Amino acid sequence: MKFAKVLLIAVGIISSMVLAAACLDPSVEKHTDQVKVVSENKDAKVKAKEEKEGVIEEKDKVEKENREKQVASKQSQEELAKSMGLELITVGRVVDGDTFVTSDGRKVRLVGVNTPESTTRHEEYGKEASNYTTSKLNGKQVWIQKDVSETDRYSRLLRIVWLSVPTNDMDENEIRTKMYNADLVLNGYAEPSTYPPDVKYSEYFVKFAREARTASKGLWAFGEQGTTKGDLDSGQKSSTGSSPSSGNTSGGTTPDSGSSNTSKESFKNCTEMRKVYPKGVPSTHPAYESRHDRDKDNWACEQ
Repeated sequence: MKFAKVLLIAVGIISSMVLAAACLDPSVEKHTDQVKVVSENKDAKVKAKEEKEGVIEEKDKVEKENREKQVASKQSQEELAKSMGLELITVGRVVDGDTFVTSDGRKVRLVGVNTPESTTRHEEYGKEASNYTTSKLNGKQVWIQKDVSETDRYSRLLRIVWLSVPTNDMDENEIRTKMYNADLVLNGYAEPSTYPPDVKYSEYFVKFAREARTASKGLWAFGEQGTTKGDLDSGQKSSTGSSPSSGNTSGGTTPDSGSSNTSKESFKNCTEMRKVYPKGVPSTHPAYESRHDRDKDNWACEQ
């Protein structure tokens, strides 16, 4: 019994010594540290993976929400456009400053404005207006809107052109920033050209042209009368009812010397002529002047 007790004490002492030796052995300590590092690295990788998966999941969620918003926005825009009679088209080719051909072959004439000629004949600033329209519209998708008339006598669609869908197509700020017809006038590339019954935006165009003329923009740098035969005249009241821009309030017709019934009549612009001759006049008429016959078809100021 006494021997067994001594043996147990000896075993305990030896175990303690072995344990102490193990604790003092650097290789054992190093191995323990390595195991700890491996464990920590594993935990870090797991955490990084979870975080990455979380980021990807959040990114996918955001992208999905954005796609849903874009679809909803497009649907809303299409519904709004439909309510205002807008048609989405692609501009295939620009003819000149105020005329282009759609990608499906339809020719469109911008209504309510007139740019200087650059095709059949050349007027000052005509090439610049054509280049401007090319840079702004060629190959682009735009929205076109009918005023009253479907086409002119050349079978061209008469249209307002919107660069983006307006929330209110009669809001002046929307017209200034989104309508291309207005853009041409505001930047001095076109003058107002009023042909009833398409007069929905005539007052705006006259107002914008006066701003451009005051700033001597574009064609207005060539003088107060510009370079086209539009409706904006410094001494006349426009057909839209806007007030004159100067104090001159002279009438629209001025008979030549003699003042007889057969004397030649002279009108300052087509607006004034159409007040007397709503459908314009042929070349045989006393009021005919070639400067009012823009398309050289021997008929001046026709609608």
